[in-house]
Amino acid sequence: MRWGGNLMVTLAEQQQYRLGVTYVALSALAWSTSGLFVRAIGADLMTILFCRGIVSGLGVFALFFYIERRNAFRILRSMRGPSLAATIFSTASMISGIGSIYYTSVADAMVIYATVPFVTAGVAFLFIGERPNVRTLIASGIAFIGVLVMLSGHTSDGGSWLGKGLAAVMTLTVAALAVVMRQHRNVPMLPAMAMSAWLCSFITFWFASPLTVSGQDLGLIIAFGIVQNAMGLSLYTFGSRLVPASDAALLTALEVPLTPLWVWMVFAERPSTATLIGGPIVLAALFGHILLEVRRNRAVTSAKTH
Repeated sequence: MRWGGNLMVTLAEQQQYRLGVTYVALSALAWSTSGLFVRAIGADLMTILFCRGIVSGLGVFALFFYIERRNAFRILRSMRGPSLAATIFSTASMISGIGSIYYTSVADAMVIYATVPFVTAGVAFLFIGERPNVRTLIASGIAFIGVLVMLSGHTSDGGSWLGKGLAAVMTLTVAALAVVMRQHRNVPMLPAMAMSAWLCSFITFWFASPLTVSGQDLGLIIAFGIVQNAMGLSLYTFGSRLVPASDAALLTALEVPLTPLWVWMVFAERPSTATLIGGPIVLAALFGHILLEVRRNRAVTSAKTH
């Protein structure tokens, strides 16, 4: 019975890990559309953030109430420090992330953001004592090589240092958010994500001009809030509770090559040659890590059942 119990736990952990990987990878795919929306919308940055936050907050709250139903208000009343921390980090990552793309090239912003797996692993080790496994370290090392290749083509570009600084802030706050969610995985974080969207709107309201938004821009901002932000936050909230923080950060780095790729394909904002070389290296590290974990889990299952 003890062996059977261990088998059941092992299988459950494998299923949770795979589900978490799927959710986090899909959240990265949703987030990677940010460059498309920012380039397509003609409104100023603060107006985009204000309007998008309202739409995104409504979307995430609607999902939260649909999932929790009768428990929703009890969960809202029980929100404490971890939810507040997640709200603050998520708000900061929203503002700095969109700002970085607005003020510099998408490729530049994503190159800096690509360091998030290493930053997250360090933060998780320092604050919650979570040691990344060898496979994650190897994958991170390969991804880091890709980042170095990408950075080699950006030594003399004219991109805005404000945009690059905001990308660095985004990296730090996303890493902190990943660690908070992992440490407090039993705390419902959807309300915090909705609150962060509305906090973003509150902060930017004083500088926004929503009445000047055209009908076309309004439609794009609504799609921006639902597809890129609400869906991305919801999927990440579910997935990050099921995988280690360093793994979640590694998966969200799928944004790095995909975001400039979409902008290149649609708006002809061509990344540098170095980015085109380094991006696939980062992708290879990410997909290689996922495939190794899946194969390892299958091997463990096979050994247990035989």
